[in-house]
Amino acid sequence: MNQLAQQLNETIQQHNPNIYAMLSRLAQQIYFPKEGILSQSAEAKSKAKAAFNATIGIATEGGTPMHLSVIQDTLSAYAPADIYPYAPPAGKPELRKAWKEKMLKENPSLLNATISNPIVTNALTHGLSIVADLFADEGDVVVLPEKNWENYELTFGIRRNAEMVYYPLYNDDWKFNSTGLRDALLANKDKGKAIVVLNFPNNPTGYTPGREEGEQIVAALLEAAEAGMRLVVVTDDAYFGLFFEDSMHESLFGRLASLHPNVLPIKVDGATKEEYVWGFRVGFITYAAESEALLSALEQKTIGIIRATISSGPHPSQTFVLHALQSADYESQKQAKFDLMKARANKVKELLDSGKYGDKLSYYPFNSGYFMCLKLHNVNAEALRLHLLEQYGVGTIALGETDLRVAFSCIEEDQLEQLFDMIYQGVLDLTK
Repeated sequence: MNQLAQQLNETIQQHNPNIYAMLSRLAQQIYFPKEGILSQSAEAKSKAKAAFNATIGIATEGGTPMHLSVIQDTLSAYAPADIYPYAPPAGKPELRKAWKEKMLKENPSLLNATISNPIVTNALTHGLSIVADLFADEGDVVVLPEKNWENYELTFGIRRNAEMVYYPLYNDDWKFNSTGLRDALLANKDKGKAIVVLNFPNNPTGYTPGREEGEQIVAALLEAAEAGMRLVVVTDDAYFGLFFEDSMHESLFGRLASLHPNVLPIKVDGATKEEYVWGFRVGFITYAAESEALLSALEQKTIGIIRATISSGPHPSQTFVLHALQSADYESQKQAKFDLMKARANKVKELLDSGKYGDKLSYYPFNSGYFMCLKLHNVNAEALRLHLLEQYGVGTIALGETDLRVAFSCIEEDQLEQLFDMIYQGVLDLTK
């Protein structure tokens, strides 16, 4: 094993042996090279000023990164140095700082927590993939609700051969099923370890638990931790901030920080959905742990994974996001988009609660995010999806036998009634 990897392992073992036991075999071996090309280039950048820096793997011209005018002409608001060179593997330092400040402002429960500096990922999927690489081995269990984003199966199940364990998202009162979460964990107690994925607002349902439900989730995790289970708890906060009703308005990441030595909280979030820049592919991964030394070791292993896979994220989009966060107009523009999204969600609920569609279009509780889910009766979801597409030109997502996901995020408010009228007609067509 490489000496750097061994040193990181010893640091993690010293500060929390439970977290070391959570690491995958890959994570135990991974490290970020201290004496490789990147570190030598960084040293040369700081010292090779009077002569020549012949280390960097980019081309320069006239003291700036070489570039084509046909590209720079469309990006003239930005200096070439903020677009064309490689970004550091951990991400643009100014962006990491700005995102942490944003995170602390939006999550007051983090103010007294010990958390890492956010590390830039190539959006949310990449962040989840890093978690899978670092903590999932074949046979490890990943616990999540049965209504979930299908990419979890690919990321944890297919790529890392983990065992997916599901529990119902809602209980009999149509609240978050914290009892189901607890039971799923304790049923796998003999495994000794579990990765728990918490995705709020939930994709596909658009549901975020209330504050009391959030405390019940924390209690379920604490019970499992006290029973001896080592828990890697991932808060997938892809749609963070889009809370339209009286639900939790903070990430559970803050409540989980320092919860128990057997719990490692990891926050995966990003600009993708929050800042409406889906194609920019800018995400973040942040850890909470007992000590700065432990956080530093986890950060080094994370950067090692990034170096070994994509080397670093795209520099231009990191610059664009940083510019937005620093803009005086950022807060007002963000609020305007939030108001628009909330109005669409409220309109959907108003339509479905109006009685216009009888009992044909019932729905799962939703209060946040981009989506909502219809619960179909006597109609197969896939059959309805195909019928709507072929007969009405309406696109929806079928999930299982009974669930139809509708993204109100991409439908204008004044068009929502027409959309649900068509869905309703499609149900009538199939139940004649």
